[in-house]
Amino acid sequence: DVCATCHVHATCQQSGGKSVCICNYGFVGNGRTHCQDKDECQIGASKICGNHTLCHNTHGSFYCVCLDGYRASNNNKTFIPNDGTNCTDIDECEESGLCGHNARCVNTEGSYMCYCNDGYKLENGERSFHQDGNTVSCKEIGCGSPPEMKHGYIVGNYSLLPGSAVHYECQEGFYSNEGKLSYCTANETWEPATLSCKGVDCGVPPPVPNARPTSVGGTTFRSEVTYECVHGYLLAGGTHTAVCSAQGRWDGPDLVCKEEELLRNLSVFNETCVRWQRKTGRLGVQETYTFHILGQRLDEKMFSEDVIFNISTSEDNPKVCLDLNSGSNYVVNITTISSTNITVSVTVAIQTKAVAVSALQKDLANLVFQDLPSGQGRIGTVTFLAVCQNFGPWYSAYWFPFSALKYDALPVGEFPVAWLCDTNLICFYNKLVPFLIVSAVKEAFNNVLIFNDTCLKWRRNVRGTDVEDRYSFHVQGQRWYQKNFFHEMTLELSTHKEAPEVCLDLQPGTNYSINISMVALNFSLLVSMTTQITDPPFPEVEFVAVKGSVPMLRLRKAEDQNGPISLYQVIVLPLYLQSTFICDSFAATTFFSNTTDIKGYVAAEFRAKDVADNMSIALGDRHYYGKFYNAPLKLGEEYCVFLRIISEWNKVRTQSCAVWAQIKNLSPTLQYMTAVGLGSVAAVCLILFLSFSMA
Repeated sequence: DVCATCHVHATCQQSGGKSVCICNYGFVGNGRTHCQDKDECQIGASKICGNHTLCHNTHGSFYCVCLDGYRASNNNKTFIPNDGTNCTDIDECEESGLCGHNARCVNTEGSYMCYCNDGYKLENGERSFHQDGNTVSCKEIGCGSPPEMKHGYIVGNYSLLPGSAVHYECQEGFYSNEGKLSYCTANETWEPATLSCKGVDCGVPPPVPNARPTSVGGTTFRSEVTYECVHGYLLAGGTHTAVCSAQGRWDGPDLVCKEEELLRNLSVFNETCVRWQRKTGRLGVQETYTFHILGQRLDEKMFSEDVIFNISTSEDNPKVCLDLNSGSNYVVNITTISSTNITVSVTVAIQTKAVAVSALQKDLANLVFQDLPSGQGRIGTVTFLAVCQNFGPWYSAYWFPFSALKYDALPVGEFPVAWLCDTNLICFYNKLVPFLIVSAVKEAFNNVLIFNDTCLKWRRNVRGTDVEDRYSFHVQGQRWYQKNFFHEMTLELSTHKEAPEVCLDLQPGTNYSINISMVALNFSLLVSMTTQITDPPFPEVEFVAVKGSVPMLRLRKAEDQNGPISLYQVIVLPLYLQSTFICDSFAATTFFSNTTDIKGYVAAEFRAKDVADNMSIALGDRHYYGKFYNAPLKLGEEYCVFLRIISEWNKVRTQSCAVWAQIKNLSPTLQYMTAVGLGSVAAVCLILFLSFSMA
């Protein structure tokens, strides 16, 4: 029996119909005569037990244990790896307070290390330690007083312990784009703060229409700039001074300078003479005045006289007597040129006395009365009847005033009767007698003035305030810069005021001619007015926000609604200045100015006539547009882009702006990398060419 012969550490098994003795697991041999112990550990602990282990051989078997600092995944001290057990690192730092007070535990592979907290250090100067039963402690350290900061101050409370921070802020009028904190380090020193307080600079003082700065006390915080109106303009309101604010912008001024009123108190005297008073600021200066006179006889519908002449005078109250025909309506326009080459004119209407009509005959029975001129005795005249010669016992007793209104209603050729009185002053009427008509003339329009740009006022001297007059206005406006523009309107005004006023709804930036007719007198006056431009329409832009690349911008042409569009400017600023940007105070700075890195610059300027709708603009293409260089943007910087539209006309400048783009984290563009690549290829080709040439 084979099975009876098996070794004590062997087992009898059937194989192929035969009995076979096989050594048990953990033994090696022939199964019958010998089965000796197998040392599994001899192949290496890591191979049989895994990493971080020790292998222990036993008779017919073995077991594994984990190294110090590791534990078995089955939480037993020993294990056989055939069940998937392995050794994992023990996190000694899970034990609270292992490193003691003011220290922190850092776990390592199979071990741990202790370090003092920030603000503490070991007395022996070492950086790390193990407790290992030894009493080791971390002692507190301090940084002392924090450093002083020029033009800065500390905000709030702070600690001297390591790890604490001191918060700095710049004093008013100073700024910093760098870090504002300083930290107390473990070396018992304050980390240097990167804060650097620089004084704000408001840059070039803002332009003020029709004014100039007279004193500039600098451009830093609290600096002041004083303005005054330029020659030919007077202060109409507002303040003279601009102050540099802590935010780096100019506050004020808001003064308004308006063109001097070169002529005032214009009046007519002695029927054909005019006088006026010169403005105080121009007294004693030789001035030239141009007179343009249009005359129309009372019985005519068209102007038949047209005279232009100049006079020069330095008198403070000039007087000029005109050679005017009697019985006529005149429009006298007086024009002079201001110190700023702006034409200023005033207009006055004059009506001269009618020609006296006499039909005196010695024979009352054969009196023949002449027809009075058409329109004689009209509103605005006072008519008198007089007997000019004795006829027997009858003679003229007195001048007899006759109602102009009643006479105006009579047809030509029919005449009222006059009172005749005898020596006893017994009077009778209804006799055809000779008479004389004399007209006392008053101006229909006097002291015609323009105010608030679109308003007119004049003195109404024709009749009393108890009588209402009706005026008709015909307004026509044109723009030289916009050929197809034409603004026309008509209106009527009825008033009994002695000094009527009317304000017209006029378009900005337009030359107007206004014909004012007094209906009752069939008399007209022509007045010229020029309206100033207002801010151009807000730019229509498609806002673009990008990261890493420069966008292609699209420019849309604006309409000349509020005045002529003169220029389009592309402005590039650092992104942090976007919130403080002021459209009308930003100076047209070129890229090569010393302040462009701080204040920004104009990258391109286009004249309005050169702009096509939906025109493409590429930032940084290194071309000149106007006098401005479109410089490449710096890599890694952040920018904002504005579009500014500028209107300039008649010595006035206005503008409006819109944010066009924001560019962040700018990186090299494909165009830039292509250029570098082509440059490298060119360099290689040059080297090869030189090499072949030398060969």
